[in-house]
Formats: sequence, C-alpha cells, structure tokens
Amino acid sequence: MESNNKKKNTLFSYISEMVHCLIPVIKSKYLYIGIFSIIAGAVMNFASETYLHNYMSEGKTLPMLSDLILDHLPFYNVSLIYDIFCLVPLVLVLVYFVHKKDYDRIPLFMVMSGIFYIVRAIFIVLTPFGNPPMFNGSDPLFHGFSNFELGVYPSGHTGNVFLMYLLVKDKGYKSLILICLAIVIIALFLARGHYSIDILSGLFFSYAIRAFGEKHLAMFDLGSRRETARRSVTV
Repeated sequence: MESNNKKKNTLFSYISEMVHCLIPVIKSKYLYIGIFSIIAGAVMNFASETYLHNYMSEGKTLPMLSDLILDHLPFYNVSLIYDIFCLVPLVLVLVYFVHKKDYDRIPLFMVMSGIFYIVRAIFIVLTPFGNPPMFNGSDPLFHGFSNFELGVYPSGHTGNVFLMYLLVKDKGYKSLILICLAIVIIALFLARGHYSIDILSGLFFSYAIRAFGEKHLAMFDLGSRRETARRSVTV
C-alpha cells in the first residue's frame, strides 16, 4: 500500500513538473507561429499536389527521369516501410521532449518543420517531375494522408526525418533517428518512392533550413531566449 502511494506521488510530481514547464511554452506566441507554419506547410503541399493533378488532367504529362542509382537496383514494394519509419522519428521526438524535458524547443521544432514543408510545396511545383518508373504508390494504410501522390522534389520523407536528427540534441535519440533515416532512404530507393536527387536534396534542404533557423529564428528556442534575457539583466 505504501509502495503504491509512493508511485502515485512520484507520478503526480512528474506530471506537475511537466505541466509547470509547459505553461511558458503554451503562453508563448512562438508556439502558435510554429503551429501556423506547420498547418500552412500541409495546406500548401495539398494545394501543390492538386495543382499537379489538374495539370495532368488537362492532358499534359510530367517527365519521368532516368536515374543512375535506381536503374541499377532491384524493385521491391516496401513503401509501407518508408512510411512507418518516417513516422517513428516523430514519436521519438515526442518521447525526447518528455524524457529530456526539452519543452522550450518545441516551437523551434515546429517552425522548422513548417518552413521545410512550405519550401517543399513551392519546389514540387517549380520542378514538376513525374513519379519514378515502377512506383506503385503508398501502402493502402497511408492512402488517406494525401489526395494525389504527386510532387517528388525534394523528398519530404528524408527531409523531415533528417531535420529531426539535426534538431535533437541527445546523442542516443540522434542515433535512433539516424537509423530510421537510413531505413527510409534504402526503402525509398527499393520502392522507387523518389529519385536520387529528391532524396539527397531533402537532406540538403533540411540542413540549409536548420542553418537559417539557428541564425534568424533563435527566438523560437524559448530556453535560449530566457537565458539571453537573464544575462542581459545580470550585466
């Protein structure tokens, strides 16, 4: 009985501490800017895919490209694997926030992801490639996530996973996300989910966005922002 009470008290204390840490985040305008950027990115991606679908409905075609790597690999329909392992890092990031109590950086993660998808939505229209030959589409389990599976450059699968890898600070979590990234890339190649240029560009886009964020969006890291304010008061 006494042991159960201790466990309850420990759980209550942990939840109370988590809520106390989350309150400043919830009150921050930067959290809601981050949420808005993610919604904007999702809406723009759906709009871009719809535009490409309408473009093809008019009788126009999107070019299919030759690819040095894909042309020399066997085809395996493993789209379910890259979709699942694209979601696993998101779960890992949520666990990371709670485990490492890194709640102050939630707005930064959100605004960076939003920017990535906003940029992707623009580029898939600017460079409208057709899907690689033999691409069979996503597994039926994931069909509801997109009306039209169009727009390949850059890869959202690799870009978003790599962005999570860059933003997470803990080495253990970074290693797990890196393993997921490797599985996603291999599965994309084998299932012809993306061209090589899409996959590699997703990595470069994410790195560039992270670098941009570090220079211009430091205010979204609320912990760093409070530390800067504290130092200025101390000085």
